[in-house]
Amino acid sequence: MPLVSIVIPVYNAASYVREAIDSVLNQSYPNIELIVLDDGSTDNTREVLKSYPSGLFYWESHFNMGQSATLNKGWNMAKGDIISYLSADDALCPEAAFFSVEALQQNQDVIMTYCDYTLINDKSENIRQVNAPNFNYKKMVSDLVVQPGPAPFFRKALFVKIGGWNPIYRQVPDLEYWLRLGLEGDFLRIPKVLAKFRVHDESQTYMEASVGKSEECLQVIEEYFNMPNFPDAIRALESRSKASAHLFVARMHLRAGRYYQMVNHLRRMVEVNPKSIFSSRAVKMLINGILFRMKLKFF
Repeated sequence: MPLVSIVIPVYNAASYVREAIDSVLNQSYPNIELIVLDDGSTDNTREVLKSYPSGLFYWESHFNMGQSATLNKGWNMAKGDIISYLSADDALCPEAAFFSVEALQQNQDVIMTYCDYTLINDKSENIRQVNAPNFNYKKMVSDLVVQPGPAPFFRKALFVKIGGWNPIYRQVPDLEYWLRLGLEGDFLRIPKVLAKFRVHDESQTYMEASVGKSEECLQVIEEYFNMPNFPDAIRALESRSKASAHLFVARMHLRAGRYYQMVNHLRRMVEVNPKSIFSSRAVKMLINGILFRMKLKFF
């Protein structure tokens, strides 16, 4: 039973972090190291952490340095051969670590696993089940479909090899990392609900993003295709990938009510890949942006 190290980065999540911690402590898999890092919270996160018996898990507080730097710090501290992270407002199902370790042990060519999950609200009530897409690296590159959601488990040797999350990114650090990690080997979807992903107004996923955060996706893709020794089969996806990045950015600007920037990126999307404007994905993403904007305006 290899040691599994799970890092929970926390920033002002006192309302939810207890549920996240308890979900790790209640795993059926017995060999788990839990590391909780308080990233300079200004709410009562520290009081929640202090309420647990000393030695039950490791935790500490540090000055705010962002999710990516906090995660990297935790993974560098981790002693396990398998590492994971859990957002402070999400939770694991009791069998998450067990099935993830089993899948990695049975598939030595797989470097990371991910799972299906349940969307929950701010009261921890179930909203609906999400079946994650099966892993397709080319689709991740071309359409920027981030197949892993909550509860990814991967081999620490890969973290040592390629490094951690890039701390300059605040909106899409996971996309940037999975793109790099996917060049090293296959991911495997476990078709079981093993995690809970919380939907609430303060979640970064559902907050209105600044101009800088909205534009991050383009920078990620530019840097990705500038990597040395790039596979030719992936290089062929460059124009489609950049068009998808412009579409993603256009939706972010639409959600924030920045319509000029939205139109500009849609124009650039068509310049990069003219066929992209007719794709069903473009229509769905723009409708999503409109519905998000209507929610902010009317509710």
